[in-house]
Amino acid sequence: MPVRNELLAGAKDITPLAIGVGIYGLAFGVLAAQAGMDGLHTGMMSAIVFAGSSQIVAIERIVAGAGAGAAVIAGIALNLRLLLITASLRDQFRGRPAWQVALGAHMAADENWAMMHAAQNAGRPAGYWYFVGGGLVQFVLWIAATATGAVLASAIPEPRALGIDFAFAAAFIAILRGLWRGAAIDLLPWGVSVAVAAAMVGLTPLDPSWSLIAAGLSGAVAAGLRGRG
Repeated sequence: MPVRNELLAGAKDITPLAIGVGIYGLAFGVLAAQAGMDGLHTGMMSAIVFAGSSQIVAIERIVAGAGAGAAVIAGIALNLRLLLITASLRDQFRGRPAWQVALGAHMAADENWAMMHAAQNAGRPAGYWYFVGGGLVQFVLWIAATATGAVLASAIPEPRALGIDFAFAAAFIAILRGLWRGAAIDLLPWGVSVAVAAAMVGLTPLDPSWSLIAAGLSGAVAAGLRGRG
C-alpha cells in the first residue's frame, strides 16, 4: 500500500478513539491547571512526553503534594509498558532510517498500537505508516485538547461531575474489545494480568502505577509460557 494511503487509513481508523483521547485530554488540562500549569506549559509537556496516562499520574502526584520527584518516578513507572509496545514493533522498525524509528517510537501509544494489531488480525494491510498515521492524529489532538483544558480550567471546575474522567476508561475498553481474539488465545494472559493488578492494588502499599507494570509483564510471561506449551 502506498505511504499516503496507509497514513490516511491509520488516521481514519483512529479517529473514533482519538475523540475519546481528546475528551480526557481536556480533563488532564484541567488537572494540570490545578498544579499551576498554563496552556503553553501543558501543551509543551504533552508534545514532549506524549503519554496520557503517565502525564495524568504525574500531575495527580503533584496536585496531591507528593513532590516533583515522586511525580517523575510515577510517570516513568507507568510508561515502562511502552518498552513492551515498542519491542513488539521491531518488524515495523527494521531497516528504517533512524529518523523514522525515532518518529515511530515517539508516536507509540496504546491506541494506535492496538488499532494496527486489530487491523492486522482482520487481514488488512497495516504497517509502519498506518501506525504513524494514527499516532499523528492522536498527537495533534492530545496537544490541542490538553492545552485547551488548561486554558478553560476555570469554566470546568469539576470534570468528574460531567463524566469527563470516564473517557479515559472508555477509550481503553474500546481498545481491549478490538484486541480480543477469543478465549482460547487471550483468556489466560488477560486473566493473569487482571489478577496481578487486583492483588497488588488490594494487598500491597505500592503506588498503583506499579500494578500496571507488573500486570503487563505477568500477562506477557503467561502468553509466552502458553506458547511454549
